[in-house]
Amino acid sequence: MKYLFVVFCQIFLIYPSEAVTTKMFKVLDTCARYRLGEIDANEALEKLKLKYTNSSNNQPKDLVRKYCSVFTPNEKIEF
Repeated sequence: MKYLFVVFCQIFLIYPSEAVTTKMFKVLDTCARYRLGEIDANEALEKLKLKYTNSSNNQPKDLVRKYCSVFTPNEKIEF
């Protein structure tokens, strides 16, 4: 019984860490595709699940650029 409890705890603790790395990969992948020009700003907004209001002064490109700059490990890369 203890063995089953230990196995259950391991599975329960591993799954959230895997989900975090998967989500982080999707964000970095979307930012990289945007930077390479494979997708436009509107598609990047949709994939990153960011909310864009037309009434603000920010353009979609500015919002994606600011969001992706947070996840970029190298500060010299500009979006």
